[in-house]
Amino acid sequence: MTTRRARGEGSLYWSTTRQRWIAEVTIGFDASGKRITRKGAGETKTEAKKKLREVLRDQEDGVLVKADGYTVAHAVEDWLTYAFVNRDENTRVKAEGLCRTHIIPLLGARKLRDLKSQEVEKWLIGRAPLVATSTLQNLRSYLNRAVMRAMVHEKVRRNVVEPCEVPKGRPGRPSKSLTAAQADAVLAHASSDRMYNYVVVAMLSGARTEELGCANRRT
Repeated sequence: MTTRRARGEGSLYWSTTRQRWIAEVTIGFDASGKRITRKGAGETKTEAKKKLREVLRDQEDGVLVKADGYTVAHAVEDWLTYAFVNRDENTRVKAEGLCRTHIIPLLGARKLRDLKSQEVEKWLIGRAPLVATSTLQNLRSYLNRAVMRAMVHEKVRRNVVEPCEVPKGRPGRPSKSLTAAQADAVLAHASSDRMYNYVVVAMLSGARTEELGCANRRT
């Protein structure tokens, strides 16, 4: 009587047909008693074993794509395709521009199932000197939503973007608008002058601090 190979029992052999080492493991039996196996192939024994581990991990994670298939770029492009169907065109264009400038070139080639939170944090920190905090928040949000969509479609089991904090981005340019105190001072200075009406109109139309300063010097 032939003894069935136990669940989890594996083998490693050379395939003359494929000219590759094959690592094979039994994961169970079907209703007819036939073995259900998973295999990994490689030019070396080590590579074959590694491929098999990847196949088994994909199965455990519920990943439905091939081991070397779905990338961050795939997830982001998929999200861009479907997320803005009923959204404003400017919103879509903004998201596409940021994703294709800051996300896809730097993280796109990474296999989604291999992406780590530390990599996302490092990427955000690397962008911080280049863009404002609000842009960093958008970038994290876009990547987070892309990975969430991938989870819904069973491309990956977990979202490594969710726990990542957004660092402080590049400071914006100082505002040239008048403060309340500056506005009161300008009006008080010009109240008895023929330039008063000009100053009021200029302030209502958004004149900058230095422009009103020039007006005051002319009075």
